[in-house]
Formats: sequence, C-alpha cells, structure tokens
Amino acid sequence: MTTPEPSGHFDVPPPPPTPPLVSPGIDLRVSKRLLWVGGACYPLENIARVYTLTIHPRRKEAVLRFLKTLVITAAGTIALTVLSGITMVASRDTGSGLMTFVWLGSLAVTIYSLVEMLQVLGAQSHHVLAVETSGPSQAVVTSRNPHHLNQLVGRIAHAIENPETEFQVMVESITISPKNYYFGDNVNMYGGSGNVGMAGA
Repeated sequence: MTTPEPSGHFDVPPPPPTPPLVSPGIDLRVSKRLLWVGGACYPLENIARVYTLTIHPRRKEAVLRFLKTLVITAAGTIALTVLSGITMVASRDTGSGLMTFVWLGSLAVTIYSLVEMLQVLGAQSHHVLAVETSGPSQAVVTSRNPHHLNQLVGRIAHAIENPETEFQVMVESITISPKNYYFGDNVNMYGGSGNVGMAGA
C-alpha cells in the first residue's frame, strides 16, 4: 500500500528563525604546526611559554593619575587666572573671553580625567591565558571560567609536543589596555589592542 502524497492544502508552520549571534567571533586554532588567533599566526616551535594568570585593574594608579591631573589643571588654571587678572588691570581690558576659555578648558580636562578614572575603578578582573613567543609577539585570551583556560593550556602544550595535533575553538574579541591593568608575571602587551578573549565554551 502506497502512502498518499500530501496535498498543498495543509498549513505547514514556517521553520524557526536562526538565533542571532551574540557577538562576532574569531577562531583560535592549531593547524599544521601553526597557532592561529584570528588573523595572527604563531609557529608552535616559536612558543616559549603558555600560562594562565588573573589580571586586575590598576585602581590605585587610576586614582593617583586623576589626582595628579587635577592638581596640575588647578595650578595651571590659577596661574592663568592670575596672569589674566594682572593683564586686565594693566591694560584696563575685561578679558572675560579668555577667562571663560581657561575655565571651560579646565572643566573639560577634569571631566575627562574623572571619566577615565571611573572606568578603571568599575573594571573587573579577567582570567587570562598568555602565549609568549621567543620574539616580541604575544597572544592573550580570556574566559570567565578559569577551567576553560587551563584546558586550553593543556591542548596547546599537547599540540607543541605532538605535530599531528589540530583543534579549533571560537573566541571573542577583547581590548585590554596595559595602562589600566596589572599583568602579573612579566606579561607585556605590545600596543595594548587587538587582543582576543575566549568565549565560555
């Protein structure tokens, strides 16, 4: 007995929509003795060290930097105000435009420094994995779960010892400025941008 073909009169529900990507990702993979982090390539034989650490925001330095900027700005503003006052008395000119410019400039510098300090104070610590090479190059990945980083250390170490090993994980972009973070055991971030963070996997 043959099964009848379905007619075109049935209402078929549409397929579920594809879930959107939360954020664009890049690949971290080992292939043919090369470690790829996005578009950057690191030969496995040039890797000198792979390790994990926790980096913390430089909160104390951020506060001291803000206070230093505040003192310098206040001193400069006072000096310019006194100089403008002496000039106005000598020339009998009001000079209010220059004074307004000086005080607005000082206010802008203070607000910018305050925002910069608050960004560092509100930043969170990151668990990171650092891959150092025999040259100046370095790759850094991060995850909210340190266990994933430890697993990745093991997989990269295994790939270094076993030439046939290949693997691939998805990572997310992240930018960390060395000016705002302690990098622990001699971790140097060249340029402070274009680094990557590992998505929880």
